[in-house]
This record gives sequence, C-alpha cells and structure tokens, in this order.
Amino acid sequence: MSRLTVPKTYKLYIGGKFPRTESGRSIAIENQKSEIVAHICHGSRKDFRNAVESAHKAFDSWSGITGYLRGQILYRMAEMLEGRKEEFAAAIQVTQPVTNAVARKEVDASVDRLVTFAGWTDKYQQVIGCANPVAGSYYNFTIPQPQGVVVAIAPQSPSLLGLITCIGAPICSGNTVVALGSEVHPITTAIFGEVCQTSDVPAGVINLLTGKNKELLEHIATHRQVAGLYVANPTKKNRTLLEEGSADSMKRVHCVAFDESDWYDNAVTASPWEIEPFVEMKTIWHPSAC
Repeated sequence: MSRLTVPKTYKLYIGGKFPRTESGRSIAIENQKSEIVAHICHGSRKDFRNAVESAHKAFDSWSGITGYLRGQILYRMAEMLEGRKEEFAAAIQVTQPVTNAVARKEVDASVDRLVTFAGWTDKYQQVIGCANPVAGSYYNFTIPQPQGVVVAIAPQSPSLLGLITCIGAPICSGNTVVALGSEVHPITTAIFGEVCQTSDVPAGVINLLTGKNKELLEHIATHRQVAGLYVANPTKKNRTLLEEGSADSMKRVHCVAFDESDWYDNAVTASPWEIEPFVEMKTIWHPSAC
C-alpha cells in the first residue's frame, strides 16, 4: 500500500504569530498535475480586523525608530530570504508553469528589492523633502512622515516579488502593513511570514493574509483605521470599489499597473516616488538669526 502524504496547512501571519483563520476555512492548493499539495487559510473579515489592530499598535514604535535601524531590519529580511532561495523557488513552481531558472530570477529580484528599500529608509527624505525659500528671517522645511496603517494588495503574479514590492515601500518609510497576498499563487505569501518572524521585524509591523479578494476588498476600503492602500494591477471593478469605499474616510489609494518587466525594474517600482504616496508632508517654520 502506497503512503498518503499529509499536505501542509499554511497559517496567517498576524502580530508576529501564526494563527489559524477564525473562520475555520481553508483553500486547497493544487500543483500543475491537479494534485492537492497544501492548504491555505481562508482569511475572513475578523482576521483582517485583527491584523489592522495589530498594525495600529505597532505603528508608534516602528515609526519612531531611526531610518537607519529600519534599514538594518529590512536588510536582515533580505539575508533570511537569500538563505531560503531554493524553498521559495520551489514554492513558486508549485502553482506556476515556470522553469527553475525563472523562479530563481524572481526570488533573486525579491532579495534585491528588499536591499533597495533598506537603502532608502534614511535617504528618501532628502529626495522628496526640501528646504523652502521664504521672504523673511525664517527657515522653512518640508519633511515627510508616515501615514499609519497601509493595506497592500499584491498582484496575482509575480506572487513573491509583487508582494515584497507592495510591502517594502510603506514599511521603509515607517508605516505598518497588512498585506493581502496573491489569491492565485498564495504559498509564497504564507512562507514569507516565516522570513518576517525570523528577521527582527517587530510584531505587528507586517501582517500577511491569504484568501479571496472579493470577500475582503469592501471591508478594506471602508475600515477607518486604515490610512492608505497600495493596490497592484487592480481590475477596473475592484479599483472603483476601493476608491469609492475609501472616499468616506479619505484614504489615499495608490493604484499601480505594472507589467512583467516593470516589476523587475527598481527605477519603476522602488524609487522614492513609489514611497511618496505613503507619507504626509509636514512643513516646519523656525526663526533664523538673520
């Protein structure tokens, strides 16, 4: 008699822990041969609420540390991801008909993307902030500061690189994040929680959900503790839903439409101008001696 394998059930990542979904539901993940190889937690509205509360609690401490320290933590995430390249490449290939070389390319680009954002944590302020010329004996500075809790809705593909790009821009500027991973290729999102948990990322700074977008988008848009949205490659219907739902609480909705080559281009997806949508600009006046 042949032995039946026991497919792993991947959990959510909320508040630095790996809880099961409160709904008790799961989604079967099939490989290219239509064999069930894993189960993914089917995140619910309550899971989302718990994730937002966790992110909200973590915001003050995360935004209050230096940009240099945030950069060190993001770099540590890159180190941990680098050490698990083979595992992530294999996870990408479970649900996507790509070669090992293509999968490894995505993982390598994901590591590089984290390093890029790690480098921007204490430098983007100099690019998008400024010293303003004024007519008077004053100094006038405009400086960026983080918004709060940002919800990142990752693209369906590339599942890992897209997720890290959507997370990296908000957290490098001091925001905390609740991320909804790829619905079609969710395994990389679940495994990435293990990278976060072992990378000195404070509990609550990054929270990862898997599930069905159609069940969560309306609640994401209308939740009042959410300050901004980063939405990758949304359909026209979903974009309208998110923008209309966000209007009441005046969330900033940043929608991007990147093609396959864009995701691999740091100049497009990891520039200071992709960080700028997740900060507010504060202007300070100070008397000068002149």
